[in-house]
Amino acid sequence: MKVEHIMFPTDFSEGAAYALPYAIDLTRHYNAQLSIVHVIYDISQATGVHVPHISTDEVSRELHDWAASEIDKGYIEEIRGLPNVEKKVIQGIPYEEILKFARDEKVDMIVMGTYGRVGLQRLIFGNTAERVVRRAPCPVLTVKIPEHRSD
Repeated sequence: MKVEHIMFPTDFSEGAAYALPYAIDLTRHYNAQLSIVHVIYDISQATGVHVPHISTDEVSRELHDWAASEIDKGYIEEIRGLPNVEKKVIQGIPYEEILKFARDEKVDMIVMGTYGRVGLQRLIFGNTAERVVRRAPCPVLTVKIPEHRSD
């Protein structure tokens, strides 16, 4: 099996944090490139509704800067020593952008957590992992927080 490029989509949730060691271990095992990707949910793209009185460019820029900073400071210890790590922040609908990135960048494997948003956020944003698994152009390793850890 040839694995040269692994994608780790993150929403910075506990589920993503639990999946990260799997992505790191597989990256080391295969000596692969690791792409850490966060998608900023573009609500106007999902609904087609214009949000008045808000500078969407400014909000997008602030969200992008925050996400890039979270990747840098949140994962610095885990990725230390990995020679080929790409950090990317994209705006759009998460599952669509993850699939597009995987196709465009010829990703060989996606490693992601299954437990992200809950409650109303899950109802609004949907189950990204499920959609990625069903439509991905490559194998997807989904990592669930063990039941004894989710209490």
